[in-house]
Amino acid sequence: RYGYGAGSRVTKGRRVSSRATAHQYSRKLVILGRGYFSYPCLPEGYTAGQTKGAPTMLNGCAYILTVDVGNTFIRFGLFAEDSAAAQECPLATCEITTPSSITADEARMRLVQVMAALAADAGMPGVLVPAAAVLSCVVPALERPWKAALSRTCTGRVLTVGPGLKTGMPVHYDDPAEIGPDRIADAVATRAVYGSPCIVIDLGTTTNIEVIDARGTFVGGVIAPGLALGARSLSAAAARLPQVEPSAPTHVIGRNTREAMRSGVVLGEVARIDGMLDMVLAEMRATKAAGEGSVPIVITGDDAEALAALVGHSLTVDDALTLRGLAELYHINQKPRRA
Repeated sequence: RYGYGAGSRVTKGRRVSSRATAHQYSRKLVILGRGYFSYPCLPEGYTAGQTKGAPTMLNGCAYILTVDVGNTFIRFGLFAEDSAAAQECPLATCEITTPSSITADEARMRLVQVMAALAADAGMPGVLVPAAAVLSCVVPALERPWKAALSRTCTGRVLTVGPGLKTGMPVHYDDPAEIGPDRIADAVATRAVYGSPCIVIDLGTTTNIEVIDARGTFVGGVIAPGLALGARSLSAAAARLPQVEPSAPTHVIGRNTREAMRSGVVLGEVARIDGMLDMVLAEMRATKAAGEGSVPIVITGDDAEALAALVGHSLTVDDALTLRGLAELYHINQKPRRA
């Protein structure tokens, strides 16, 4: 677009090879695609045009990277390739804000910084090069650049959650292609870790409730506006209502506008979750989907622990559930090794 190839950058009027090391051009203004941003120093051992090399091995073990691109945040998780997938928590996690748009080169540079943070948190020396990656993306415009960035970084396969990927789980849905990849990852992880039947609640831009019946089949769920979306919608649609942080109020009856809004947004969400769970459980029992015993309910996502304390039902908080589901999907889709 600026007359240079995809592997080039412009800094202070000069063309810079993608092989130039990051420390040579740290904190300069970089023009990349159509975006302008400050290019900070990358970690020692990384280059500005970092490409994949040999996978990182520690004690004979390689690593896989799980990436959950949501509407608001992007979450990354690092797992040992020989781990028990969903049964184990990630070795390290990282979270960044989801941009409205991004190029493959921008995504690759962010990925380099994320991998450096993950390696540091996991206590790994040197440069982290994942052996493979699993991508879940609910923003269609961002899927292609993130997949390209991961392909340039990982030494092995990059799996994208979507039609054609094995889930190891029967799916009874009118059109399975409509199911969001994050919903699939949540259902796969919940089924693997907590058994069947089970219910999972994922708090994000939307509040999702997924249902797995007693036979281990994904049978559908509920999608509603999320906590932060509800708060933003109030101030956007009503001219005299201010923007408020959706924090838990100290009492139900608000004594000023902001208190009243927090009560409506937060406690209204709690009441909706409790009410929806009552209806979902009643329908599961009526259709024999609940089986004979109790149904575990798992909650994950933004402020899951805070909301779980307010909900009347007994909930298990699992902050890494979606990332664990992506790791489980990697193992389900592993090609059998030849003898």
